[in-house]
Amino acid sequence: MLTGIPAVRTLCRFLIRNLSVLFIGVVIFCPQINSEAFAVNPGLIEPSELNRNPSAWVILDARPKSEWSSEHIPGAISFSWEDYTRTDDNGIPYRIYPARTLAKALGEMGINEKTAIVVYGDADKSWGGEGWTCWVLSWLGHKGPVSLLAGGIQSWRIKKFPVTTGTEKRSIKTVSYTFETNPSIDISAEEISKNQSSLVLVDTRSTIEWFKGRIPGAIHIPWEKFQTGRERRPLRPAELRQLLKNKGVDTGKTVVYYCTGGIRSGYAWLVHQLSGLPAAKNYEGGYEAWQKQYSK
Repeated sequence: MLTGIPAVRTLCRFLIRNLSVLFIGVVIFCPQINSEAFAVNPGLIEPSELNRNPSAWVILDARPKSEWSSEHIPGAISFSWEDYTRTDDNGIPYRIYPARTLAKALGEMGINEKTAIVVYGDADKSWGGEGWTCWVLSWLGHKGPVSLLAGGIQSWRIKKFPVTTGTEKRSIKTVSYTFETNPSIDISAEEISKNQSSLVLVDTRSTIEWFKGRIPGAIHIPWEKFQTGRERRPLRPAELRQLLKNKGVDTGKTVVYYCTGGIRSGYAWLVHQLSGLPAAKNYEGGYEAWQKQYSK
């Protein structure tokens, strides 16, 4: 037989070995394609790195527009949750604008789906809006890098890096922002109600809000607990894992963060994504949407 010839025998062993590796790779890789095809993992950027090369990024300021007007990082564009949420047709406040509206707004800022973006906020004034903005970009299917400025405006000021005030003169060319919404990082009230046994709900509102009413079975972790230190940086991965463990959050299940309307929980979602844990969800409708449907 031909397999008795040394050269052919060597060729057969080579093919078998490499086909086995290919088969194993396919088996390992395919499940990731199915469940996490849209998975987006924002990163962190240090103030010193941004200051060295700010022109490499479009910078979004997630604080209230009045704070941006008072003082902001040079070149930063205001993108506050207050300006991109509304009360929907069902009377539920803080609902995100339609994807098409958001894409149009981003395009008018000169941002397309591949633009490299840095987002920053103020731990005391943006109410987690920097996390919500990162979540919005992920929900829109943003393909370019998205980074959170570590320590936000607090860290930038501590480093004594430049700031400016008022509206800057800039030439912005409107571009087209092509979006493909990512349903895997959002969830509806109906989905929560039907699948609650496979979910862990984390309520990121204040203690007062928690005692006034909550989604049954939720675990309470105020959103401020996801920050640490003088600069209010996001928890490190090990710190977040310990916090969740201490609070009884089973990370083997899908973790769903919620607040009143998805803003503070958007920050918790971002810290979760930064930790390397399995992807979480941000219940964008929040307790307002849950009350409307289930608290009669």
